Amino acid sequence: MERMLIFCMLFFCSSMAMTAAPHKIATYKQLFKTITRLETTVKDKDVELLHTPENPVDGCLSTAVICFQKGALKLQPENSQVNSTFTQTIRVLQKFTFSDSGKCESSCESYEKKTPKEFLKSFANLIKQVIR
Repeated sequence: MERMLIFCMLFFCSSMAMTAAPHKIATYKQLFKTITRLETTVKDKDVELLHTPENPVDGCLSTAVICFQKGALKLQPENSQVNSTFTQTIRVLQKFTFSDSGKCESSCESYEKKTPKEFLKSFANLIKQVIR
């Protein structure tokens, strides 16, 4: 009876682990779509350049995501017609969390500054890396 109970517990735990991974991937894919939508509505001229993480090492992925989230707060909508959807989209980016167990020596300020559209393209590329 004990063996049967242990087997059932192992089966349950392994099935839960298998269902967690597809949920995270779906979340990352949704985040990628959100970033892509932002690229078409962001103001790109006469704006502040943003620190843009590119190709962060594995231990620095969460730091890079935090840098992107901080930078996203500085993004501006291209025009007032897209302001409400733009604001909602920024909120979605702020709620996203990414945990990474590595230690990172770099800070947001150590990354090169780029335009908002380049910033968002780099963010989308980072999310693509995480999905793979």
